[in-house]
Amino acid sequence: MKEYRGANSFISERQTVVTIGTFDGVHVGHRKIIERLVNSAHANNLDSVVLTFFPHPRMVLQQESGIQLINTIEERKHLLEETGIDHLVVHPFTHQFSRLTALEFVRDILVNKLKAKKIIIGYDHRFGRNRTADINDLKQFGKDFGFDVEEISQQDVEQVAVSSTKIRNALLDGRVERANMYLQHPFTLKGTIVKGRGIGKDLGFPTANIEIEEDYKLIPKNGVYVVSSIIDGEKVYGMMNIGTNPTVGGKEKTIEANFFQLNKDLYGKNLEIEMLVRIRDEKKFDSVEDLKVAMKQDRAFSKQYIKDNYA
Repeated sequence: MKEYRGANSFISERQTVVTIGTFDGVHVGHRKIIERLVNSAHANNLDSVVLTFFPHPRMVLQQESGIQLINTIEERKHLLEETGIDHLVVHPFTHQFSRLTALEFVRDILVNKLKAKKIIIGYDHRFGRNRTADINDLKQFGKDFGFDVEEISQQDVEQVAVSSTKIRNALLDGRVERANMYLQHPFTLKGTIVKGRGIGKDLGFPTANIEIEEDYKLIPKNGVYVVSSIIDGEKVYGMMNIGTNPTVGGKEKTIEANFFQLNKDLYGKNLEIEMLVRIRDEKKFDSVEDLKVAMKQDRAFSKQYIKDNYA
C-alpha cells in the first residue's frame, strides 16, 4: 500500500476505483466494502484507492462535539494497510476544503487527481459544500466525466453505521469483548510510558503509566481490564486500570498497566496495549489493604482468563 498525505501528491500509472469514508475502526462492515473495492480493481485492471480524511470533519466543523474515535489516524492507516488496497489517500480536512463545490470536488479531486474510473459509494453519501450533492448528482458527474458509480445498498451502509455506533457504545460501557468481536481484532490503546506516582510499586504491583497523545482517542469505561502487549518482541499479558485511583487519593484519570512476569524499565517506551476483557469497575476501597486484596483477585482472574483463552 502506498500512502499519500493529500490528493495533490497522488501518483498512479493506472486509472482507479475509489471509495470514500472515515473508516473508523476498520471493522467487519468496512472490510466488506473494501473487499468489494479491491475485487473490482483487480477485475478491471485498475488500482484501488481509499480516500479518507484527517482531521475528522466533525473535529473541524463541530469542534464542540468532542468526538471520540475508535482509532487514531496512525492506527487507521495500519488497519487499512492490512486490507490489500493499493493506495491510501489521507486528505487534510480544512474549512477551505469543506467549501469546495460538488463539481470542484469531483472534477479536481476524484477525476483529475485520483484518476477515478469507478467510484464505490453509499446510497446516502453526500458531498460538496454544505453536503448538498447526493449519489444521483455523482452519477450525473460520472456521465459528464466518464466514470462509473457503484452504489452500496442501504442495508450494507446501515450495517457499517450500526457497527461503528455499537463499537463505540460497547467500549464506553466497558464491554471490550463485544467491541473486539465487531472489530475482528482487539481494541488497542497506544502511548508513551511516563513516570507516575509510584503507588503501584508500593502496593506490590508496579505499573506502567500510559500517556496517550491524541485527545480524540476513545478511552473505554473506567475499570480493570485484562490486557496484552508486545514488549521487546515478546508477547506479555497483564492487567490495566483506567480511572482516578480513588482509594489512594487520586484525582486525575490515568491508564496504568501491570504486566505479569516482566522486570524491565519501560519508561519512555511506546507501547500498544490490546484490551481483552473487563474484570470489574474501579471503586474506592475502605483501606489500602482491601485494595491489595482486590488487586490479587484481579491478577488471579487475569491469569486464569489468559490460561483459558491464550495458552
